[in-house]
Amino acid sequence: MWTQIATAAGVLALLTVVPGPDMAVVTKRAIASGRSAALRTAAGITTGLVVWGVCTVAGLAAVLAASAEAYFAVKVLGAVYLAYLGLQALWQSRRAAPEPVEPTGGGAKRAYMTGLTTNILNPKIAVFYTGLLPTLAPDGLSTATGMALLVALHAVLTLGWLGGYACLVSRARGVFQRPRVRRVLDRVTGVVLIGFGARIATETP
Repeated sequence: MWTQIATAAGVLALLTVVPGPDMAVVTKRAIASGRSAALRTAAGITTGLVVWGVCTVAGLAAVLAASAEAYFAVKVLGAVYLAYLGLQALWQSRRAAPEPVEPTGGGAKRAYMTGLTTNILNPKIAVFYTGLLPTLAPDGLSTATGMALLVALHAVLTLGWLGGYACLVSRARGVFQRPRVRRVLDRVTGVVLIGFGARIATETP
């Protein structure tokens, strides 16, 4: 069983470090608002994985993955949200002044909700959890227990990876906040987010 868990951890680790919308929004938040906000965004993303995990164990994610209408609805919402974040970054690139370093109150909540919403509106997580994840479940455990273990492992790996990445990007924030560099990064991030939105919109289950 432990060999299977180690194998599953390796697969999940590889999938975690592949660049995607989650890394894009963490990058955007780290550069715009600093480490604390980026870590909150990473926490929101991790919470989204836990929500998807609960839905998977309850069978709701399988319904989404099997329903063309439900999948399409979530896909469109996710694509629109990523496009909105991308356009927001492009608009911010027009400004010379950076945002506050450490958002508090509503800003802190907004950083967390950005990560949560980005992950919740990614229907590929439902497909992944209902398609690939069961094949990685270790023998000797019930289906629900095995899936819960793997979801928890995925959440820990994601939080560790994105949290470390957020801290790394934040340490270089002084360079990124130079007006010319900031404008270029905002434009690149905006185009990347719009690109991820377009990819989600055109993908099939």
